[in-house]
Amino acid sequence: MNHDELNLWSKRAADWAQEYHAGLRARPVRAPLRPGAVAAELPAAAPEHPEAMAAIWADFERIVPAHMTHWQHPRFFAYFPANASPASMLAEQLSNAIAAQGMLWQTSPAATEIEQVMIRWLAQALGLPGGFAGTIHDSATTATLSAVLTMRETALGWDGLDQGLSGQPRLRLYASAETHSSVDKAARLSGIGQGNLVKVPTDSGLSMDPEALAAAIRADRAAGWRPAGVVLCAGGTSVGAFDRIADCIAVARGEGLPVHVDAAWAGSAMICPEFRALWAGVEAADSIVFNPHKWLGAQFDCAVQFLRDPAPQIRTLGLRPAYLETAGREEIVDFNEWTVPLGRRFRALKLWFHLRAYGLTGLRAMIRDHVAWAADACERLRAFQEIEIVTEPSLSLFTFCMKTEAETAALLQAINDEGRIYLTPTRHAGRLVIRVQVGSLACTAADVGEIATTVARHLQRA
Repeated sequence: MNHDELNLWSKRAADWAQEYHAGLRARPVRAPLRPGAVAAELPAAAPEHPEAMAAIWADFERIVPAHMTHWQHPRFFAYFPANASPASMLAEQLSNAIAAQGMLWQTSPAATEIEQVMIRWLAQALGLPGGFAGTIHDSATTATLSAVLTMRETALGWDGLDQGLSGQPRLRLYASAETHSSVDKAARLSGIGQGNLVKVPTDSGLSMDPEALAAAIRADRAAGWRPAGVVLCAGGTSVGAFDRIADCIAVARGEGLPVHVDAAWAGSAMICPEFRALWAGVEAADSIVFNPHKWLGAQFDCAVQFLRDPAPQIRTLGLRPAYLETAGREEIVDFNEWTVPLGRRFRALKLWFHLRAYGLTGLRAMIRDHVAWAADACERLRAFQEIEIVTEPSLSLFTFCMKTEAETAALLQAINDEGRIYLTPTRHAGRLVIRVQVGSLACTAADVGEIATTVARHLQRA
């Protein structure tokens, strides 16, 4: 394929994308779960000779759409959304065409400087005070790992980078059981270890208990261990729990510990001032992550980490060998030093397009609709005698179940096999429950109304 052919097929792809999105409501949300079905359609080895693009395209249309779970479907109420606005799709096409490697300022000045401006735009939009810097990672997992690695090295006086962890003091991290598994992964990959991630008890509101946090830190110091940092939750993945951010940061500050706040999903809602009480005190955190590629609507991958002071993270993650130096430009920002990978995509372009195309007013309206529609869906389900609302709506997320675990599991399977809507399970207080999370960019009030309608249909069949 050459660039002339690319032009032709890109137009074909744009037409296909328009038809795909226009027809999503007619498709089942989740793919049929038949392991090996797709692999069986593919040759056992790569072709020796070039194949015609028409044949490749035909195979794409025949194999791929029918075997995808459609994340852009307006009735996708599972996990958290991975939205992709048309404006951000367009920006991704341009980023793909430019195909820059943005590891250094000099390799992509526009990529670096637009990223800096987008960080400022987003910090202002979320109500964060001036002074926060930041960067764009691929996912919140990488951002949290970067924060935890920085906690590790700060606690060790940066000796771990040179000497390794052997012989170093035993480090301890603190988080609640409502935090995402990416925190556990960060504890493992940083060398701190799963066994040194202390899951602090929560109160009746599922928030980390500040007194329990203080007690855990004191106990570890008494044992001769070294506390390294605290990870707080602002909108947990399971049921949308929020830690008492201000109170827990006050404890951490008193103990001289840095704080990272995981707001990967719920951070987007903070563009609406009325929701900011949920993370009150966040301005005192050292690090905050949220994913514009979830509820805000930007194309995956796009996770923003705000940093009160980037210097410790740069000292932890940065390397500048001679072949990565920019002569005479010591003061510039090279974002590869702020994160784990050296290579970087031009992720800021889609944020620039997306924020300009929809505006904060439009995005606020979308999020407010989702919260209101989720509350309505919850009330409609509550009216069913067979249904118990287990956790009340946290923004646009709530959970429900039936009287027995077997009934709950059967209902969920029947709903997802039918394909009208897509829901996923979690466990809360030892019980199997069904999550409902409203956040699809394309959904309407009628789409969200399908949740109660679908549940009612399957209850009648049971």
